[in-house]
Amino acid sequence: MTTTTIGLLLFPKLTQLDLTGPLQVFSRLPNAKVYLVAKTMAPVTSDTALMLPPTIDFAGCPQLDVICVPGGSGTDDLVNDEDTLGFLRRQAEHARYLTSVCTGALVLGAAGLLRGYRATTHWSAIEDLAAFGAIPDRSRVCIDRNRISGGGVTAGIDFALTLAELLSDRSTAEAIQLMLEYNPAPPFNAGSPDTAPEEVVTMLKQRMQGARETRVNAIRRAADRLARNAGPAV
Repeated sequence: MTTTTIGLLLFPKLTQLDLTGPLQVFSRLPNAKVYLVAKTMAPVTSDTALMLPPTIDFAGCPQLDVICVPGGSGTDDLVNDEDTLGFLRRQAEHARYLTSVCTGALVLGAAGLLRGYRATTHWSAIEDLAAFGAIPDRSRVCIDRNRISGGGVTAGIDFALTLAELLSDRSTAEAIQLMLEYNPAPPFNAGSPDTAPEEVVTMLKQRMQGARETRVNAIRRAADRLARNAGPAV
């Protein structure tokens, strides 16, 4: 049986659950080889105390069947990192699926890989997708042809199980879900700005205001560069 190669991108200040949620799912897929791919082999610092060691660097990475870009505050730098964007473009030429979790979608967008595609991301960044020619979609998991994106952080598990079914079959994906005991029953109904108390949404937006300004500036620079170098959509 053919081996499916899956690469999850590592970069400084990524949100570790964006990565480790899908990693737990993909690592249980039969006949799958999972790589943690980074620019260099130096350990990467996540947005928590967790350090993440790559298993392969850009130069040594084989052609992947699946590329997955997680999110986190580090994507503000990544959308203007030409080494990373170039790596994604090269891989995209022959990959079966181009995927993301949370603000990882912005990185795919900055690489020019979401023009004309529907995509989702963290609720706080959904409006930024349009800067890269993507069509914002508020669904938790968005599938548009071979582009699959998950919403914020915990949606990465839903995304990964969705992709697991596409790569194998429903029974396999359900068995992985059962093994992980993925049966969410949150104590509060505050996981979306649509359901969270208004005062909580307002408080969080105020706390995120500085980070939001940083992201907007990074997106503007990336979108301007992409427009200058625009070629045909992949």
